[in-house]
Amino acid sequence: MNEPQGPTPTGTSRPYRSLAEALRAHRLPAENHEFVGAVSDAVGVTSFIDRGRYIEALRRDGAPLHIGRTYINGFTEDEQVLISGHALPLLASEGRAPFFYVTQPSALPSATTAAKRKTTPRTAKPAAATRTPKATPKEERDYGVCDVCFMVKTPSGGCGCDE
Repeated sequence: MNEPQGPTPTGTSRPYRSLAEALRAHRLPAENHEFVGAVSDAVGVTSFIDRGRYIEALRRDGAPLHIGRTYINGFTEDEQVLISGHALPLLASEGRAPFFYVTQPSALPSATTAAKRKTTPRTAKPAAATRTPKATPKEERDYGVCDVCFMVKTPSGGCGCDE
């Protein structure tokens, strides 16, 4: 759960009429809607409130849940949430210390998304022998020394005496 937790920004708390309205407003991925609905039904959620970064789901018994884009947070350690006869794996929360969270389906790596990824074969880099060698610095040429002022002559044959 890498999403930020913190106080609610001022002025954003408002109740939602339904879970569907809350999920649309927070733009949760469509593949998570059924999962969030099943979890809400399993734990007895009574209402949903906009809290800015997450949806707060108030329930009959227990702490409210925080429904984010990729997680549902607010379960206790001994709580067991059954969806379709399977217990959800609860992970220790980093942002809400005594609570636990579950990851939503869109955040889980799946075999279908791995299969959909298009992989391109890597091409071999050309061998070092086919590359042109780097240019080496030119050797300094000796243009001679002036017999009068003993300065090194320029490529045109001039020196400090010619001035």
